[in-house]
Amino acid sequence: MSDTYYRLFKHVLLGPPLKAIYKPWVEGAENVPETGGAILASNHLSFSDSVWLPLVISRKVVFLGKEEYFTGKGPKGFATRAFMEGVGTIPVHRGGGRASEAALRTGLQVLQGGELLGIYPEGTRSPDGRLYRGKSGAARLAIESGAPVIPVAMIDTHIAQPIGQKVPSRHPIGARIGAPISLAEFQGRQSDRAALREATDRIMQAIRELSGQEYVDRDAAIVKRELAKQAREEAGE
Repeated sequence: MSDTYYRLFKHVLLGPPLKAIYKPWVEGAENVPETGGAILASNHLSFSDSVWLPLVISRKVVFLGKEEYFTGKGPKGFATRAFMEGVGTIPVHRGGGRASEAALRTGLQVLQGGELLGIYPEGTRSPDGRLYRGKSGAARLAIESGAPVIPVAMIDTHIAQPIGQKVPSRHPIGARIGAPISLAEFQGRQSDRAALREATDRIMQAIRELSGQEYVDRDAAIVKRELAKQAREEAGE
């Protein structure tokens, strides 16, 4: 995706009408460095988080998104692909092993290119508005690249657009951006699981302080599967 397409999408096609209708606010935008690679590590409450965050800061934000967003067929598939490209999303194959390693390599290339990389450490949207245990990818990238981690809290985006709702409601939403976190003390320890967990927990604590969310020390994806199973059982399936 070209920077020209991104700027067109953000500053002409998408940004102005969304700002006019929803009036998203931001606190702490000065904590985002004006140049150089950095990681924006955010909580994840709504599908539209990847829209609101780039709209409220001046720099381009690159996200890594599941490749299924880019492979759909027909008008809906085309629209989804165009939207994802427009908001700065790079497709990656999700899964463990080589797929996870490839995603990390892609993220590292983004940072080494001096860009902002948006990451949701929880790995998926929160199923209930609480903050869940972070995965170690953001910490590993920060340690390996030397890039600072900027904690971000998206505020009330899940109220404006709950899971399953296609168009956000006009509820006040915003982003709270914290001071950069340096993980320099972990340099060279990107393969040390204990170091990665400590660094990840530090990132999640910073996000929690910004968002005020209740913290749950569990994997959000597992909780989602449990809730889906419970819903099926209650429905008698």
